[in-house]
Amino acid sequence: MSKINKVVLAYSGGLDTSVILKWLQDKYDAEVVTFTADLGQGEEVEPARAKAKTLGIKEIFIEDLREEFARDYVFPMFRANAIYEGEYLLGTSIARPLIAKRLIEIASETGAEAVAHGATGKGNDQVRFELGAYALNPGIKVIAPWREWDLLSRQKLLDYAEQHGIPVEMKQGKKSPYSMDANLLHISYEGGILEDPWAEPEESMWRWSVSPENAPDEPTYLELSYEQGDIVAINGERMTPATVMSYLNKVAGDNGIGRLDIVENRYVGMKSRGCYETPAGTVMLKAHRAIESLTLDREVAHLKDELMPRYAQMIYNGYWWAPERVMMQAMIDESQKTVNGVVRVKLYKGNVIVVGRASETDSLFDESIATFEDDAGAYDQKDAEGFIKLNALRLKIAGNKKR
Repeated sequence: MSKINKVVLAYSGGLDTSVILKWLQDKYDAEVVTFTADLGQGEEVEPARAKAKTLGIKEIFIEDLREEFARDYVFPMFRANAIYEGEYLLGTSIARPLIAKRLIEIASETGAEAVAHGATGKGNDQVRFELGAYALNPGIKVIAPWREWDLLSRQKLLDYAEQHGIPVEMKQGKKSPYSMDANLLHISYEGGILEDPWAEPEESMWRWSVSPENAPDEPTYLELSYEQGDIVAINGERMTPATVMSYLNKVAGDNGIGRLDIVENRYVGMKSRGCYETPAGTVMLKAHRAIESLTLDREVAHLKDELMPRYAQMIYNGYWWAPERVMMQAMIDESQKTVNGVVRVKLYKGNVIVVGRASETDSLFDESIATFEDDAGAYDQKDAEGFIKLNALRLKIAGNKKR
């Protein structure tokens, strides 16, 4: 194996990645470049700069990627109504291809031969990071310390940090027992009591939403404006994709919307119990399906529904950069050209209720045909008789055989 002189590390500034930083320096005798991304996790990322400098890092990349994340990853995914195993809105999954992309770009900019991440050997993220990295640079070397070292407990990490003079900020008060990941789309919780699928999450765990029982007694109404499948305005005020998501996270969270507790099938083979808060995504999915119900041709809508589980699985398993996902995205985006209009939703105690939808330019709803009142000849009900007989023909033949 050729020597690695420089490696780009996905760096949060926390205990794990700070230990990884020093471990890379010692194990590979390599210069480390750090990359820290702000994806809307709600925590300051600048402290990572000071921490990296303390550890002797010269090239430090700290980037605000919120708009790119929302515009180029989350919004395209929601055009597909993507949902994994009927429930999960893919909040962690969709962030990984962007991080992988920037790791590879920074490696190219800095002349690094390798990239490194802090994902464990038990999870999905190692797959997502590495499939993305190899798709974008087949010759890149990927270093996954959790698959190489023996520091497999928090105490061992703390001991290593103490031995090597790595500063560790011990937060005051009770430490959260959960492993958490957050971005503009969601916050996830794993570990602790959640490792027992029978145990109900503690109310104190949730950070972005109030409980439905404590949500306001008066509903909140929103009007979401769509252009080609994307929300472009709320209540008439135009917003960027990231602003849309931040606004919906706040308003929907205040109404007890977006909590989820599931057992999912990881790509690596095991089942995992996790809890998620996805306030904005819960509203976005419901509203997008509502505007599509008005503007999409029946067969187009049904074809999208048939393909969606495959599309969602691609994202969950880390195949965002795969040719089949890119091909499917082109088809999805083509279907969205007519998805224009406004959806009115009512947010109330954990529920997203669609109460109106309209499209001046692309609605396929024809009241003169659909009405239960006199349709003035717009639809000849006698035509249904022949339609039914033709569709019943094969059933009648099969029925006669059975008799």
